[in-house]
Amino acid sequence: MARKPADQSVSRDDIILAAAEVLRHNGYEATTMKDIAAEVNLTAASLYHHFRNKDTLILAVLEGGLDQVIGIMEPIVQSDKPNAEKLRKLIHAHVASLTHHTAVGAAMIFEIRPLLNLQIASRADSQLSNGAYDEFIQRRDAFFQRRDYFEELFRCVVRDGIESGEFREVDIAIFTKTMLGAHNWVAVWYKEDGRLDGNSIADMMADQFLRALAPDQ
Repeated sequence: MARKPADQSVSRDDIILAAAEVLRHNGYEATTMKDIAAEVNLTAASLYHHFRNKDTLILAVLEGGLDQVIGIMEPIVQSDKPNAEKLRKLIHAHVASLTHHTAVGAAMIFEIRPLLNLQIASRADSQLSNGAYDEFIQRRDAFFQRRDYFEELFRCVVRDGIESGEFREVDIAIFTKTMLGAHNWVAVWYKEDGRLDGNSIADMMADQFLRALAPDQ
């Protein structure tokens, strides 16, 4: 089948999901814009009309996944529900997002370091103009700030639960990172045709972490 020329429209979301799939199979270093273009039946030249280079496309993958789950989580944290119920819903929201788009979830694990390492890249090495490079670095830094905010949503609920007596005392930072680490790896081992669906896995994980926070009797 012939590749689509540059003047034909293609969904940005389709490109982002295709990039996530290619990244999962090939890894950052081996992935090329040509590989991603082929996944959505575009010419490589057409893909450059949507994204300036591989790094800007990978950043879009990560931004999209993070923004989607934050949009679900914020109303949960801001509600007046008990903290145990909030945490259960946060776990469900995160795990569900990972099982619905496992390739994007895997990118959140494996492509973070390449993105972070771009701090030491020079403008000359970036294949972007000075203005585009500066814009990319600002977006990259904003992504990491937003990722910290995502983690803070979980820490906030755990902290509030401890202060209200719903949860026992724990090291909030370590507990949260342990919990999110367990969530994130679901994207690596989850299979759509596996023994458990995403909701069942979320239920089990929520039960485990809430038991770990139960006050000592």
